[in-house]
Amino acid sequence: MDSTQRMIDELLTPIKQFLHCSTPDEWIAEATKPENLVPLLVDHCNCELKASQTAIFLIRKYAVDAKSGQALLEWAKPYEDFVYGKVRQTGAFHGKKNGLSAPLTPKSDCPFGQELIDKMVRLIKEEFHHFEQVLDIMASRDIPYSNMTAGRYAKGLMKAVRTHEPATLIDKLIIGAFIEARSCERFAKLAPYLDDELKKFYISLLRSEARHYQDYLKLAEQIAGTDISDRIALIGRKEAELINTPDDAFRFHSGVPALMTA
Repeated sequence: MDSTQRMIDELLTPIKQFLHCSTPDEWIAEATKPENLVPLLVDHCNCELKASQTAIFLIRKYAVDAKSGQALLEWAKPYEDFVYGKVRQTGAFHGKKNGLSAPLTPKSDCPFGQELIDKMVRLIKEEFHHFEQVLDIMASRDIPYSNMTAGRYAKGLMKAVRTHEPATLIDKLIIGAFIEARSCERFAKLAPYLDDELKKFYISLLRSEARHYQDYLKLAEQIAGTDISDRIALIGRKEAELINTPDDAFRFHSGVPALMTA
């Protein structure tokens, strides 16, 4: 076994134990069809931005004051302008040291504020970088960025979120852990079927995705201050249901292709 495979196995062992199912072979078969390369890469690009936005939302809502929250919005603005404003110019962020315009100050009444800031800011930086990397790969293949409607995956998970604090935050952090864990598992399972460039790229993402899942989970456990295994199990079952049931739209986190289930 070479060093790369050992690394993959070490990273995936806890993730496979955490997830309630593996990615169905039917999804892999759909994802590797030549005609699905464009939606695969475009949706992957979108997922990187959404991951950053989720982390920014959590910091702004729970951990910092309005001034720090505005600094986070300014950090995200060039990326959001590209995706939502359809300003298809990458010069505002690509290849630049795009970052926070000011340090973030945790709220004095938020006991977990600094921990949330530290973990989420690192995640945001990495997800923005991954967003840029996917755009580079798309550009090298003459694949233009295009807007896509969101799939059912994240919305389906959010239906499990409780509506009172701190339970809402805890559930959202657990969901974040499952999304990152599933991304890691899919990158690893899909990589062997891709061309050399994409295979190398997806393998390079495994370490950060695995750490992101662990960071989300540790934050959830820290903030709860009690056993949350029942919530993890409930959300894990919901996640597996979304992965294993028919899905009309092909997305990076979609379920079994509907046509394959007929």
